[in-house]
Amino acid sequence: MRRGSWKIRIVIGLIIVAFALIQRWNNKEKNPYTGRVQNINMTSEQEIAIGLQSAPEVAQQYGGLYPDERLQTLVDAVGNRLIQNSIARETPYKYEFHLLADDQTINAFALPGGQVFITYALFKQLNESQLAGVLGHEIGHVIGRHSAERIAESNFWKTVSMGASVGADAGGLVSGIGQNTLLTNGREDELESDDLGVLFMMQSNYEPEEMIHVMEILKTSAGPNRVPEFQSTHPDPDNRIEKIKESIRKYEDQAG
Repeated sequence: MRRGSWKIRIVIGLIIVAFALIQRWNNKEKNPYTGRVQNINMTSEQEIAIGLQSAPEVAQQYGGLYPDERLQTLVDAVGNRLIQNSIARETPYKYEFHLLADDQTINAFALPGGQVFITYALFKQLNESQLAGVLGHEIGHVIGRHSAERIAESNFWKTVSMGASVGADAGGLVSGIGQNTLLTNGREDELESDDLGVLFMMQSNYEPEEMIHVMEILKTSAGPNRVPEFQSTHPDPDNRIEKIKESIRKYEDQAG
């Protein structure tokens, strides 16, 4: 009886894993803006809806919006300049830029579908070109559909872990492998966004080298006790600087 039950568990576990793999394969699509094949299980319209729905709550977590309309106008102007001079204008996303009131937390991020945020703590340390680098990087996350991809990948590993738990009591092991994969992919997302940010800056006549200064600001803000790269979703700033230099050379060569 025990042996029969064990066999049934293995079969059920294999079915669950097979379902996850088939679903993942069916979700594969080529990003028309980056050319990368991704595991995506939502439409661009759904991404936009998620971003719009989440934006007010996210803003409140950072003390709401910064009250100076002149500074918000500057952020809008730089963001829209990047969009109008790049492939971003051809995407279906609804880009909106938000200057957050938080003057302690150095951060910038994007929600799915085009909602882009930067805290005043970071904004106040940047010149216009550096601001363009930060916003260009975040636009790169939107175009790269990184949030949607992480959601789909997370769901895939959860399903595979469930199958491994049912079939072989190995859910914890598989879950750990999945988390490491998501960390690695998260770092690749950052590098792809850095690369796109450099391109958008150059297309909008901003000095791409200013992106390097942004990395130096982030490195300084993290302090000497920053999290090692293998434990972080972000690559080490020094590694990002080298990749940014490579991107600058690449796009300069392409421009002739």
